[in-house]
Amino acid sequence: MVNPMGEGTVRGTNGYPFESVDRAWPGISVLGSHFYLLGWEYSVPSMVRIEEPRFPISVCTKNMHPDLQIQLDRTAKLSLAEQIRASISRTIEAGLLAPGTRLPSWQDLAAQLGVARGTVQAAYERLCDAQMIETFGAGGTRVAPRPRVVATQAQAPQLGAFMRAYEEMNAGPAIFQLGIPAFEGLPEQLFARARSSNLLKTGCLSSLLYPDPRGEFELRREIAGYLSIARNVHCYPEQIFITSGYSAGLGLALRVLGLEGRKVWMEEPGFMVTRKGLELARLNIVPVPVDAEGLNVGYGIENAADAALAVVTPGQQAPLGSTLSLRRRLQLLEWAASSHAWIIEDDYLGELQLQGRPAPALASLEEGKRVIHIGSFSKTINPGLRLGFVVAPNELANAFAEVAATLAPAPSPVIQLATARFMRDGHYIRRVRRLKRLYSAQRDALCEQLRMRDAEWVNAGLAVLLRLPDGSPDLRIVREAMAVGMAPSPLSVWFATPSWTLPGLLLGVATAPEHHVAMSCQRLFEIIDRCRS
Repeated sequence: MVNPMGEGTVRGTNGYPFESVDRAWPGISVLGSHFYLLGWEYSVPSMVRIEEPRFPISVCTKNMHPDLQIQLDRTAKLSLAEQIRASISRTIEAGLLAPGTRLPSWQDLAAQLGVARGTVQAAYERLCDAQMIETFGAGGTRVAPRPRVVATQAQAPQLGAFMRAYEEMNAGPAIFQLGIPAFEGLPEQLFARARSSNLLKTGCLSSLLYPDPRGEFELRREIAGYLSIARNVHCYPEQIFITSGYSAGLGLALRVLGLEGRKVWMEEPGFMVTRKGLELARLNIVPVPVDAEGLNVGYGIENAADAALAVVTPGQQAPLGSTLSLRRRLQLLEWAASSHAWIIEDDYLGELQLQGRPAPALASLEEGKRVIHIGSFSKTINPGLRLGFVVAPNELANAFAEVAATLAPAPSPVIQLATARFMRDGHYIRRVRRLKRLYSAQRDALCEQLRMRDAEWVNAGLAVLLRLPDGSPDLRIVREAMAVGMAPSPLSVWFATPSWTLPGLLLGVATAPEHHVAMSCQRLFEIIDRCRS
């Protein structure tokens, strides 16, 4: 019998230690020591004192399977019931207890461990819920059969080319990485207060009902007000649908439109996630080149006037950063109206224009009748929120609602309500203004370093595009840079047409702190020189 007090010291009244209770006082039963553990100290004769151990104990008794050892630490924050459950679970998962092995009853185990019966009962109930043990009444408690593996695979499934590129794009955070805000992130305490303010609402009776699949009205109302001021888009909350980000918004729009087999214009170069989404929706992609005025609408009309959709980034083209000119905006809207086509506007950086005032959203023209506007909080708050929105034209609002209700409901109401409070209290607008000042300063510092090195570069939204000579291995440069904590984006992967592909590096300014930029540029140019030699 192992002392249930672990290696706790047993001393007689004369102060001399005994090796165990049994050896010290043969007339004292083992049960007497358990009574002490249950708080009945005076059940043990006063000539023996058992000191509480200061470290975890491991218990195994003659009535317990020899491989089952339960470790308890009464000083740990973890409850005793959870410690018992975890010890039994680990033993079963390790294969030390075969299916059908009988376990002590919870009454017996409680006595052996010196804990309350309800503690062991709670642990057993959790193990039953996890289908690790079974109870058979008089037949006792036994280890449950483990699920059989129907088929085994020699190796885990491998990621395809798109997912490998996607993982590389989202690795980090790292210097020069695109797509994420500054390292300083969201003021956590401020957002935590906004989130906690909604706990009462989500804990009341209304939380027992399914939330609105379009999104919480409070957030849709705040977004409508913000778009009216910042993007000149005037819409009703009923036209707004909350999503888990840009990709979810694109998927929602493509489901509503149902354009399988039709042609779609896509910017070349363009965002690979958009391209993959269009491919999965089984649309026929027509690459349309981009220049200093944005999407070349004339090229699209000349080569695919019968297209049913155009996906554009008119505010700041991704990745080149050009703004779609007013002339081409009107031309694009005229084509959509005359062809009964639709336009998806990805307004991913609309409010973060670093030079001058941002151009109004495309959806602000012609009442946005043919434009589906997609926005996201990933650049302005944090991509970890997984929160975005879609503004649907009046004509499509009901179709969007039906798809949202059945296939793509809005994310958790808790984070939506916290974001609504964050916006309503004015924190969101102040944060956007502060980020613009910060990013402008960081971009200027980066451009100064490039200027000192006589590099060829252009501003591209929240990035600086560093041009490289033809044939430069920009993908290899990026992979070597990632090994030293930098993650620029290779321009070549944004192209789908090989003959149009150009090499270059997109250096994100949001993730380029001023105090790091000089050393980072030095390391980057060392890698560029090494890869080109």
